[in-house]
Amino acid sequence: MNPSSVRQGNYYEDYADEYFKFTVGLDMSSVYDRFFNELIPGAHIADAGCGSGRDTKEFLRRGYRVTAFDSSPEMARIASAYTSQECLVLRFQEIQFQREFDAIWACASLLHVPKAEMSDVLRRLLAALRPNGVMYASFIEGEGERTGADGRLYNSYTAASLADLLGTIGMISEISSWKSDETSRQTDRAPGLNFLFRASAR
Repeated sequence: MNPSSVRQGNYYEDYADEYFKFTVGLDMSSVYDRFFNELIPGAHIADAGCGSGRDTKEFLRRGYRVTAFDSSPEMARIASAYTSQECLVLRFQEIQFQREFDAIWACASLLHVPKAEMSDVLRRLLAALRPNGVMYASFIEGEGERTGADGRLYNSYTAASLADLLGTIGMISEISSWKSDETSRQTDRAPGLNFLFRASAR
């Protein structure tokens, strides 16, 4: 989902029900396994751009504590109903959490942040992590920034270019990345690029 620029907000307001139906049943088990391997029992997870609430519901089912947020009020309403837990209405650019979370899950959400704002957004997210906390994020592999036919902005990174960006920010002790074809079923998407990185002890 998209806790990002206002110009994209109408898509998720207008097509919230359709987006919920399309995404809520997607199989994320292979990514979950990598993510959960890094977590302590009962970890506090931020579901950053929670969309349908699919991942929040799974995290809760596994006994984790979850703070979910999305920039779209309508998606937040749907996610709250689906998970039986309040989803906050919040944009990435408004995050002010400090060392609040053991982990952050940003699945297909940061890919909507304008590149000019990405450095600030990543700093905000990393500041929200506790020392040695982990963060998962997924992007579209490639370079550049474009607007899709549906009006949504998409940014793209390679493993090298995002690692370079993270290196300029600091606050990170290790990074791993891998490719997946989970988004290739959508005609306007290239294969996905997944990142898992750990905040430094600070």
